[in-house]
Amino acid sequence: MTIDTLFGIEEIPTKSRTIKFKQIKAVYETLTVREDITAYLKTGTRYTAPSQVFDTFSFLMKETKEMFVTLHLDGKNRIICMDLVSIGSLNQSIVHPREVFKTACLSNAAAIILVHQHPTGDSTPSSEDIAITKRLKEAGEIMGIKVLDHIIVGDGEYMSFVERCLL
Repeated sequence: MTIDTLFGIEEIPTKSRTIKFKQIKAVYETLTVREDITAYLKTGTRYTAPSQVFDTFSFLMKETKEMFVTLHLDGKNRIICMDLVSIGSLNQSIVHPREVFKTACLSNAAAIILVHQHPTGDSTPSSEDIAITKRLKEAGEIMGIKVLDHIIVGDGEYMSFVERCLL
């Protein structure tokens, strides 16, 4: 590189510079389950009722800690991905919209269903459950990913936010 000075053109040595960027790539992990799960999780099943989700995910009641799961659905309400968002304590789990929708965007979900269980067996929603559902619904509307329902699994029962007109 050269520059004009009072004394004429002068050669300036150039140093090569390195620029580093971080690149994010979507990495999907396929879990292989070695038990006969086709009895309750059939490929291509359309989820059209909260009772279907409860029947499929009632096994969460065997867990001793609260688990918050999102089901990522395609345009025909078929599960394309399941994300374990949070494992909490006996009576709560921490859920943030950023964590819920980060994986929903990566899986190209058209909609999501929120599912968690209350290890106590009582499926009555807490005030925190109601607040986070409202927040996730608002975030989903902004992102273009519809929150179809939030289902709380209890001991032999469930509570659907849609059926109770809370969503």
